[in-house]
Amino acid sequence: MSRMKGAFGGRTSEALVFLPVRATSPLRALGRRVLVGLILLAIIVAIVWFDRESYTDSADGTVDLVDALYYATVTMTTTGYGDITPVATHSRLINAIIVTPLRVAFLALLVGTTLEVLANEGRRMFIDARWRKRMRNHVVVIGYGTKGRSAVSTMRRNEMDLSKVVAIDSSAAALADASRDGIAAIEGDGTRRELLQRAEISRAREIVITLSRDDAAILTTLTVRRLNPSAHVVVACREHDNVSLLRQSGADAVVTSSDAVGRLLGLSAVSPNLGSVIEDLLSSGEGLEVFERLVTAEEVGGPPSAITDERVVAVVRNKTLRRFFDPAVQELQTGDNVIVIRQANT
Repeated sequence: MSRMKGAFGGRTSEALVFLPVRATSPLRALGRRVLVGLILLAIIVAIVWFDRESYTDSADGTVDLVDALYYATVTMTTTGYGDITPVATHSRLINAIIVTPLRVAFLALLVGTTLEVLANEGRRMFIDARWRKRMRNHVVVIGYGTKGRSAVSTMRRNEMDLSKVVAIDSSAAALADASRDGIAAIEGDGTRRELLQRAEISRAREIVITLSRDDAAILTTLTVRRLNPSAHVVVACREHDNVSLLRQSGADAVVTSSDAVGRLLGLSAVSPNLGSVIEDLLSSGEGLEVFERLVTAEEVGGPPSAITDERVVAVVRNKTLRRFFDPAVQELQTGDNVIVIRQANT
């Protein structure tokens, strides 16, 4: 099973979900605590060393720098062998007023670090279990590179609930991108059955596969389809020759990146304006966009052409896509979805 980095750079036995948060690096937090502990130790060493005439060592009666370090260490850890002791009144007062609070602060730091490790790991496991429990009809994006991020960006612009989206990627940079984009993520290889099960793939509604290699995409599609026979699976493919293999593996839709780019380049060569319109539809944020929505009560009974503020290009009825010129959809019905071209929301 793929593993993830736990608190303080360790490894846990299960790949837990990374919910979108902004947190300090565990190693950095640990480094700060170690530095504070060393500073406390150095303060006690300095106190004993500069006032060494007020201390006695049962071994030879004198206290040197090594003795001061030894005394500070056993004092901070509350070991207290008693072989080195303050004998002067002021040195005992300094130990009571300064050294003892420093020792308590060190113990609080040590115990606090241990408790935080346990609390963080327990909290992570609790959050993971709660997240998995509520994941139903969600979207799983396998591969969070350029295509995966673009897919999630399009979902956001179409007002999809991103709390119902989870990304899977083996790259730490991709996980950081997912966190910044506000979606959950799981670190690991998307071809592994165990990792897909951690993402509740069997209960997903949509699965988007955007891996960099077609052979990995085919293997992932086979595994996904075995775990979830009913989800809608969309796969990005680099080479057209692999489209049929992906469809045989269980993909409902295959987008060939090389063919898509080639068609756009060809259209731009034939007609720059036509290429610009297609590029406008594919981009987001301004100009035109493609959108699917439910017909309103006012639109029921009328033809698609009666919708004037948007341009209807297709109607979805009983999960079947029909073009706007199909005679069967010249009268819109309750429950129909229309696919329209409209002005992009800016």
